[in-house]
Parts: sequence; C-alpha cells; structure tokens
Amino acid sequence: MILTVTPNPSLDRTYEVPSLTRGEVLRATSDRMDPGGKGVNVSRAVAAAGHDTLAVLPLGGAPGALVAELLRAEGIAVAPVPVAGQTRSNISVAEPDGALTKINAAGPELTAAESEALLATVREHSAAAGWIACCGSLPRGLAPEWYADLVARAHQAGARIALDTSGPSLLAALRERPDVVKPNAEELAEAVERPLTTVGDAVDAAQALRALGARSVLASLGADGQLLVTESGTWFGSAKVDVVRSNVGAGDASLAGFLTAGGEGPEALASAVAHGAAAVRLPGSVMPTPADLDPAAVTVTADVPLDRVLTEPTT
Repeated sequence: MILTVTPNPSLDRTYEVPSLTRGEVLRATSDRMDPGGKGVNVSRAVAAAGHDTLAVLPLGGAPGALVAELLRAEGIAVAPVPVAGQTRSNISVAEPDGALTKINAAGPELTAAESEALLATVREHSAAAGWIACCGSLPRGLAPEWYADLVARAHQAGARIALDTSGPSLLAALRERPDVVKPNAEELAEAVERPLTTVGDAVDAAQALRALGARSVLASLGADGQLLVTESGTWFGSAKVDVVRSNVGAGDASLAGFLTAGGEGPEALASAVAHGAAAVRLPGSVMPTPADLDPAAVTVTADVPLDRVLTEPTT
C-alpha cells in the first residue's frame, strides 16, 4: 500500500479556453473539478493504476468535504484530519497550445494541535505502508522542519519515504535521509543555488542532493525527460509527446508510476516516464490508467546525454 501525505490539499477547478485575454469575459469549452494537491494526485494515479493507496490530509469546510467525497468516488481510502480553516480552492486555465495559467490559494493556517494530529495519523497507518509519499508545499503554521520530523518518524516505523517538496522544507528533510526525493528542474536549481543549462548540470545537482542526505533523486526535466540518480547508477529516461493538453499533476503521476514499479532502478524510471507522458495528454489533472500508457515510446539509458542543452534552462 502507498500512503500519501498532502499537508496543503485543494479543490481544483480547470477551465479550457480558446485563448486567454486579460480583462475579457471568457467562455470555457470544457471544465472539470478534481481533488488537488501533490499527494492527492499521487494517490489518484496509484488508484488509477490498480494499486492500494491511502490519502492522509487535513480537511476543513465545504471544500474539504468535497475533496474527500471526490477521492472516495475514485475508490481512494481517505484518512482526513479535521482542521478549523477551510481547504483552499485553486483555478487553472488551459489553452490549446498547452499554456497553463494557475491561481493557487494560500490555504488554511494549521495550529500546533492540528499539525501533531496530522503526524499522529501518518504514524497510525505507517505499518501498513510500503511507501509513504510526502508531497507539496507546507501550509501556514508548519515549520520547514515538519517534513524532516515526518521522515524520521516514518523511518522509525519501517516505511520508505518519497519526498516531493522544495525550498527550505526539502533542505531540512535531507538530513533524515529520505529514500527518494523528486524535484523538478527549477526546484533542483533552487536547492543547489545555481542554474541548470544541460542534463549534466542536472546530474551534478542531483549528486549534490545525495551528498546532503537523499538516497536517490528522481528529477523531472520537463519536456527533456527524467533523471534517476542513485548509489547504484544514473539513468536518463524520455518519451516523445506530440500534444500536451495539460501538465497539471504530470509530475505526481510520474512519482506514482515510479513507486508502483518498486521505487528503484531503471524499470521504475521507465514507469515514471510513461506515467508522466500519459498524464500530459489528458485534460485537467486526470490521472492516467494502464490503458493510457505507451511503454514502447519510452527510452531509458545509462548513457546519459550530459551535454544536451535543456529545452527550458533554469536561471
């Protein structure tokens, strides 16, 4: 079973429009509503792949109740932690060329008691989890060290930890040696405080995170592919995508694919790439099912193209 922790979940509304013009009244060609947050999306992708998952998350107000209802409708077990504040609502506007405009709310501020209740709920279910995926930004009220505390407690319970966060909370958690961290290129550059212009730069940055404590690094490089850097070796994976419909949740789908394939080695990287490529072809934050995957389109190699210039270099 894969347990996910989403400290700052959301109710996500996605609108597809012919074009986005500031100051105009726009008519959507389609719209949808989904439970949101990185960990939530990982649970949704794990469930879509036919695996067991449990979503642990703080929920408050009518949006929180709707998030739980939508998750259960997808067959996902939910362990809600009641909070006084109202779960945030986010808006995404998608254009035909793949451009995505997002408005993310801040979310509620958690009290010390709510923070401890969230940790206690994770601890309660840790024994049944093969992997615990801790994902997303921390809400107001949680210190940057909160994830580090969670990683330490989960390791004590014998669970493996996948961490997808950024900034101070990522750096603070590295000292507790998460089993895998999953930054994108921007987050990787931020963590090492230098720009990334080539795949080789990304490999060096991933090795720097390993030196700080990460046991493995699964790095998303956008359209260029993904890297897996471990003690055993380094692999590069990619898949051609002709049309990008929405990249919301694509990284979360990748992490789900990685974990459901065992969470280590080139086979897990291939699964991550296949899930991410499938996700961007789907609307909103729809998570791919096995029928959406195209494993034959995925290439994974240990011959990493270190000199390849990234399509979107970081600054």
